[in-house]
Amino acid sequence: MSDNRETRCGVVAVIGAPNAGKSTLVNQLVGQKVAITSAKAQTTRARMMGIALHKTDDADTQMILVDTPGIFEPKRRLDRAMVSAAWEGAEAADAVLLLVDPIKQRRHELEPLLESLANRPERKILVLNKVDRAKKEPLLALAQELGEKGDFAEIYFISALTGDGVPELKDALAKLMPQGVWHYPEDQVSDASERLLATEITREQLYQQLHEELPYDSAVRPEKYIQRKDGSVEIHQQIVVARDTQRAIVLGKGGSRIKAIGEAARKELTELLGQKVHLFLHVKTDERWTEDKEMFEEMGLDWVR
Repeated sequence: MSDNRETRCGVVAVIGAPNAGKSTLVNQLVGQKVAITSAKAQTTRARMMGIALHKTDDADTQMILVDTPGIFEPKRRLDRAMVSAAWEGAEAADAVLLLVDPIKQRRHELEPLLESLANRPERKILVLNKVDRAKKEPLLALAQELGEKGDFAEIYFISALTGDGVPELKDALAKLMPQGVWHYPEDQVSDASERLLATEITREQLYQQLHEELPYDSAVRPEKYIQRKDGSVEIHQQIVVARDTQRAIVLGKGGSRIKAIGEAARKELTELLGQKVHLFLHVKTDERWTEDKEMFEEMGLDWVR
């Protein structure tokens, strides 16, 4: 950055119902992967920040993108902690971006979300996702309906998956950021530690490879993260499931499934970290893991009653 250029820095909270595409959008805005994605709802559990840069002739802007868990009707302690994390992520933001899936809509979660947003003071932007798949006339009708229900400063149509419309959205968000010094170094893209990122990559592979076979009640715990003298990194992780039947699913016949999960996660981590990765996984059954305060802290969630 040049010393005589204007700098801007602000916070954008990305909220919405589960599976609206929030993490995919954050990755697009940052320009690389900082959050895991999955077709499974509620993939994001804690607040994670992606850091996006936007440079124009007028200013250098740093946007801190808070990728929040989907907001839904909580039923369990883990659910309540995730929803609490989502709303906390929206506090004191310079802009709140409501991302909507116009195909699934999830009205039972979207309507209460619109009501809750109505009284919030932050500048609100409505973003309709999946324009590459949605039909035009219903999409425009939905935009008009939601626009009338919420006090949205602007409405955008994008595809978080293909990137269509994302540059225009990024440009608009940058203009909303206040003048100020950057909070993070120019080359930093996330607030997540490499240790946490490694567990998230493994959890993503669990979801991608097991789909509906593995229920939502699973977690990945970091155990060891050792930098070896040869420049490689040794990572040990524990996959926690609620029942022995789930443990058998994760292991697979003759350990084939956990081997495939480990290989895919190791390959991605090697690319992300830029060093050789030795990944060691083992599976533990703990039917009460969602009542473990330490587990919540490891996931970056507050312990809520």
